[in-house]
Amino acid sequence: MVKVHGRCNLACTYCYLYEGPDHTWRTRPAAAPPGVLSRTASRIGEHARAHGLTAVSLVLHGGEPLLAGVDTLARFTDLVRDEVPASCTVHATVQTNATLLTEERLTVLARHGIRVGISLDGGLPAHNTRRPDHAGRPSWPAAARGTRLIADRHPGTYAGILTVVDPRTDPVELYESLLDLRPPALDLLLPHGNWSTPPPSWDSSGTVYGGWLCAVFDRWWDAGRRETRVRLFEECVALLLGMPAATESLGLAPFDAVVVETDGSIEQVDSLKSAYEGAAGTGLDVFRHTFDAALRHPGVAARQAGAASLAAGCRACPLLSVCGGGNYAHRYRAGHGFANPSVYCADLQRFIRHVAGRLTGALSVAVPAPASVPAPASVPAPASVPAPVSAPVPVPVPAASEGGAP
Repeated sequence: MVKVHGRCNLACTYCYLYEGPDHTWRTRPAAAPPGVLSRTASRIGEHARAHGLTAVSLVLHGGEPLLAGVDTLARFTDLVRDEVPASCTVHATVQTNATLLTEERLTVLARHGIRVGISLDGGLPAHNTRRPDHAGRPSWPAAARGTRLIADRHPGTYAGILTVVDPRTDPVELYESLLDLRPPALDLLLPHGNWSTPPPSWDSSGTVYGGWLCAVFDRWWDAGRRETRVRLFEECVALLLGMPAATESLGLAPFDAVVVETDGSIEQVDSLKSAYEGAAGTGLDVFRHTFDAALRHPGVAARQAGAASLAAGCRACPLLSVCGGGNYAHRYRAGHGFANPSVYCADLQRFIRHVAGRLTGALSVAVPAPASVPAPASVPAPASVPAPVSAPVPVPVPAASEGGAP
């Protein structure tokens, strides 16, 4: 993930990056200078050659990356492709709030093989009231115009929509409003919160966010999964069936992304900035360090360790291989670091068991001899299901994780 621009043209009231506890963005350049982008491209190429990579995922991020100018995004993407071996495919995506999308800009992005992911709170004006610009004006008209433009004129460039769950919304209404924007895929993210700063409207019952996800899952499942792909749902099903899946929200797949900031700093993912000031920092940069050095950083190494890095309660949980402890940032508790269950533990348990129930029912109907069908992997029998964990296990932060980085 490369921060081509470190500022945003919107002033979302809930933004964990600009309104949260970490203020390091204020000391960095607004836009990544050409030297930072050039050095980043060479480091990506170096890493791809060293490890014989056949594919690299390049996310052009911000802030609002289109503030850097679409020509800058195109030049940098071309530079990365020039730096990696010919056998390595660069899958490039720009993540934008869609307000700056125009026909001309979309044409440039499409010409350079850059797909467009869009961040919205929903598909109706009422869903996006907390996303004004810096003058307090609503962003929805411009965002809706940009999203419909890509859906109508550049569907092959349309990567999908990312939406943060708001439990105050009607889940089915919100889902169907997003379908009207014809996304090829949806990514539903739980808002960043932790045990010290709980998410909005959260309680430990598992009904607030877990119930919301279950309602949308049923709507998606009952429609035959044909309307759009929903990453969280597909990966939960895959994990229940014992297949590999890669997402920060579920599973035990090792952490596989780093962020290059506008000043060339190499950091862990931005979600950690919702925990405390400097949580994502590594002390590394593209001028002096390789991405292998980032892999050796204690904070990154902890996220490569799988179940070994989880709290004892998580390691003993029958849902471990599916839940994976949840998003790393959501495990934080002041004084105890990240060695805790997710603040969404009860919600994830409710959601995973609900999906498992629907999946088991579908397998039973589809196969004439139910007794011969194995239960989905990692789904416990009802009698073995423990009560949801409603409080973190107080495990001290390992010594290697102390000193500012998680």
